[in-house]
Amino acid sequence: MAQLNMAPTKTNLLKLRDELKFARLGYDLLDQKRNILIIELLNLVDQTIDFQSRVEDALSKSYRTLEEAVLQMGKLKVLNLASAVNIETNIRIGTRRIMGVSLPVVDTDFEERAPYFSPMGTSFWIDSSLDTFKSALKLLGKLAELRTSVLRLATEVRKTIRKVNALEKIAIPDLKETVSYIESRLEENERDMFVLMKMVKGRLEVKRAGAVNKGEKNSE
Repeated sequence: MAQLNMAPTKTNLLKLRDELKFARLGYDLLDQKRNILIIELLNLVDQTIDFQSRVEDALSKSYRTLEEAVLQMGKLKVLNLASAVNIETNIRIGTRRIMGVSLPVVDTDFEERAPYFSPMGTSFWIDSSLDTFKSALKLLGKLAELRTSVLRLATEVRKTIRKVNALEKIAIPDLKETVSYIESRLEENERDMFVLMKMVKGRLEVKRAGAVNKGEKNSE
């Protein structure tokens, strides 16, 4: 703790009391924000782990169906069919906010357009492969959303923790110590003033009594 360099006046005391009140309010709000962010961060971490596993499974299934299609139809024919696929991928990125932190929202959908290949002479593994790759791409979009959200929330949590610690361990103790110091100095000044006024009053009374006695002697 370090006492602030301020003159021990009533004006400064009132100012510091307001600052201390504001610092305590800021601490309470930041502490609540920190707790909410940590809860949300842990929730997103759990979701990220789940989607990571789902993405790995989806990609594994997608490549497995593609391999089956190649085995049944041959690599050249699969390549020719792939060039005929006309599917547009639409990825929309929105935002949502948690405690002032902007987080992405990723939506993925597909629009199939002609020309397209004829199902005649093709294996069902082709359609299966297309479906599984589209599902995997949707999951990848969601995983990217979650990972980015985790990183942003983690950064905000670190910033909030630093601010909370700075208020709790530095700003508030320094303000309290300075307020206590100024209060003690003002009380000491009031006591000194009281003693001084009492001494002045005593001397005035002595002088007044002396003047009265002198007047009485002169009258005699």
